[in-house]
Amino acid sequence: MIWIVEATSRAPIGRPRGFDTDEALQRAMVVFWEHGYDGVSLTDLTRAMGITKTSMYAAFGNKEDLFRKALKRYTEGPASYSTRALQEPTAREVATAYLTGSIQASTRAGCPAGCLGVQGFLVAEHLGQSAADELAAWRNGNRAQLRDRFQLAIDEKDLPAGTDPDTLAHYLMTMANGIAVQAATGATRDELQRVVDAALHNWPPA
Repeated sequence: MIWIVEATSRAPIGRPRGFDTDEALQRAMVVFWEHGYDGVSLTDLTRAMGITKTSMYAAFGNKEDLFRKALKRYTEGPASYSTRALQEPTAREVATAYLTGSIQASTRAGCPAGCLGVQGFLVAEHLGQSAADELAAWRNGNRAQLRDRFQLAIDEKDLPAGTDPDTLAHYLMTMANGIAVQAATGATRDELQRVVDAALHNWPPA
């Protein structure tokens, strides 16, 4: 996935911004994570970030630009479990790490419950085209990575011949999305782990 940093994110020469852009983006990510895209206003965002709207536009662009940057930060931080899971030696261990990681990310102490990406999709119709395309690329990229990993498992005879790798990828992502929704509505880590254990009891799913 290619991320473009707009020229507007550069501070004017000789004029330091006077705030920590990394910390401001972290705070924006948390706000989007908790409330979704449509649930927050620019005033909500800038108040949480501790900056003015003018500073936000200069450093991050408009609301959609900020959302895209927050999604990138989320992917490289709390949601990085999905990339790490792909390195597991067997398909079963990939699935276990992926779903367990989803539970941990969705129920992290001190963080909003659920998933920033899922929150975004719930109001996707309110997003501009740029942010909607970014979310779609995020989802499709995750599915493609899982699909390719499961295809490798088939080639290595770790999964049975005739297994559909895309169906397995879709299955895991559907499970992870369900975990995020359940976590956002109050499900505990232990409850979600029991669901994952049941789902993995017969792996791969028929």
